[in-house]
Amino acid sequence: MHDIPNRIADVLLEVEANLRSSGRWDPDRPPEAALGSQQPFCLDTLRFEQWLQWIFLPRMKQILENRRPLPVKSGIFVYAQDYLCNNDPLSNNLLNLIKRFDDLITIQAGAGTH
Repeated sequence: MHDIPNRIADVLLEVEANLRSSGRWDPDRPPEAALGSQQPFCLDTLRFEQWLQWIFLPRMKQILENRRPLPVKSGIFVYAQDYLCNNDPLSNNLLNLIKRFDDLITIQAGAGTH
């Protein structure tokens, strides 16, 4: 299971590429107050795609680069599915990537308990 961080890094690169190629990559950084929301996914201040770009991707990159422990669970897919299906029904590729991320976190967490 030592390759899970590399597989997660690959998924994160694919998420970024998807956001860019689909025109969802925001060139302008949101205000700091929006990034500092205490709500899950900053749902009160950011669109989901902005949360992915400005919160999720940088945090995961930092975790991987610094070889810090990965999260023990991830529930991004459930929210992503609800949000994206309501706002952009053509988001299957992005949803599949997020599901793959959640699955890899689950696999990693399971491997750590053995």
